[in-house]
Amino acid sequence: MKICFLSLGCDKNRVDAGEMMGLLLERGHVFTDEEQAEAVIVNTCCFIDEAKEESIGEILRFAERKKAGLLRSLIVTGCLAQRYREEIIKEIPEVDAVVGVTAIDRIAEVLDQAVRKENKKKAQVVIGETDAPLFVGGHRVLTTGGHYDFLKIAEGCDKHCTYCIIPKIRGKYRSVPMETLLIEAQSLADAGVTELILVAQECTLYGTDLYGEKRLPALLRALCAIDGFHWIRLLYCYPEEITDELIEVIASEEKICKYLDIPIQSGSDRILRRMGRRIDRTGIIALVHKLRERIPGLCLRTTLIAGFPGETAADQRDTMALVKELSFDHLGVFVYSQEEGTPAAGFTDQVPERVKKTRRTRLMKAQQAIARERGEKLVGRVVEAVIEGRMIAGDDRNIWLARTVFDAPDVDGYLFIEGVDPERELLSGSFVRALITGAGDYDLTGVLYEDESAE
Repeated sequence: MKICFLSLGCDKNRVDAGEMMGLLLERGHVFTDEEQAEAVIVNTCCFIDEAKEESIGEILRFAERKKAGLLRSLIVTGCLAQRYREEIIKEIPEVDAVVGVTAIDRIAEVLDQAVRKENKKKAQVVIGETDAPLFVGGHRVLTTGGHYDFLKIAEGCDKHCTYCIIPKIRGKYRSVPMETLLIEAQSLADAGVTELILVAQECTLYGTDLYGEKRLPALLRALCAIDGFHWIRLLYCYPEEITDELIEVIASEEKICKYLDIPIQSGSDRILRRMGRRIDRTGIIALVHKLRERIPGLCLRTTLIAGFPGETAADQRDTMALVKELSFDHLGVFVYSQEEGTPAAGFTDQVPERVKKTRRTRLMKAQQAIARERGEKLVGRVVEAVIEGRMIAGDDRNIWLARTVFDAPDVDGYLFIEGVDPERELLSGSFVRALITGAGDYDLTGVLYEDESAE
């Protein structure tokens, strides 16, 4: 069949999508755009309200196409399918099947049955056990363009922060065996991936369930030994779990990007306790200072939640003060989302939506100034960058889009490289050296340094 596969949400969802697409290819199916598709698979997210709304909107859009006779089958997968399977089937009868996050290995079978089923009104529900072993097929379709891709090293979470529904959707923390990860990583390198990005709900606990100890440092060293990877980037490291051994590996291994994503969520001790977080403000400050001291040139990203239940103006000031004191290189702010089934959803002191959004705006405005100052300090420096592609500009400038080692794809800024010889083609995924010539709020401009590729 001709299939349109739409994946929404996080990088971990993208890995799941690639696994499902690989299984469908093995059955002889092909992928196309929605206009040509006979079947559509929507891989959904429901982490916060905005993600749920986007997922539901896309399902409804394709349901209209099916109602009009333009589709033979519509299947919903991912977190929304796992969490709201009955509601989806009841409210959107055009959906032929819902497939949970631990049943992705059955996607080809589900599609075949959905097309062949005699009773068109009865949708399939294929969920699987929440804590089932992880499926790693080894024939994953790369959905990122090829020069970078993600390695999901674990599934689920044992933290049970009071605002988060992930443990109920994706289950307890389960690491992928190291030998399996190394085989998958080698296949990615063989496919031309030069930037490997490690993801999980929480990377720093990798191996504790399988080996009785944290094995992320050992995994990183083994990945660095694989030929083909130029950068290895690490995302989602809970601050309280970062060890001296991990810091040493990041500092000493050349392939590992000097970049860490450490979600802190708040700068108020009172709110951190209510969130169920396992580190306090003093611990956060001490960790950031240690990281910057032991890993020269380290780039730090974090996330915050604005308007958590019970958050007062004083709590907001504590968070703002921490943001200004620690000057994170990259920072994202989520408006608190009242997720049913979480402890925080039952807290009686919910913050009004208008106040939550105002607080988010204030934090992002403060970060904008920090980011601009950080960018201005880079002006005049030569940095390594990876080419993403040529910009289509309305003038005669020849501009190429790139990312520096300090920027993860899709979430951080870009480097716009100007003045490249119009006759020269820079391959996407190639690494260059660039002289930074200017800085905006989040993005940089630059020129090729001596017009030569980095070794």
